[in-house]
Amino acid sequence: MTKNNFNDLVETFAVLRGPNGCPWDRKQTHESLIKCLQNESQELIDAINNKDDENMKEELGDVLLQVLMHSQIAAEEGKFTIDDVIQGLYDKLHRRHPHVFGEHAKAATAEEALEVWRAMKKKERENK
Repeated sequence: MTKNNFNDLVETFAVLRGPNGCPWDRKQTHESLIKCLQNESQELIDAINNKDDENMKEELGDVLLQVLMHSQIAAEEGKFTIDDVIQGLYDKLHRRHPHVFGEHAKAATAEEALEVWRAMKKKERENK
């Protein structure tokens, strides 16, 4: 079996929603996918609670499907792309972990790290 990468998966969504793609996929909107996102998220939670690693792997894929589908729809609407989502997450992780990526004091415990995360999140909201 060929191993495909993330870019192959992104291209798959472009094809699915393209002119010769799947009628169901082309019809979807952010709003029509809300219930799917809720269901897939709950199925992932259930797999985690059941300590079912094999099902968890599948459900993580289904949640990723939702992320990619919403990103593809947004790209078609000229709003943002999956690359924008990834960049936003990268930036957020670096901003909210100054104890790891910055020159600030290190967090010695999980509680201290959570405190830093919350402080950075509060600061971001104040600056919006």
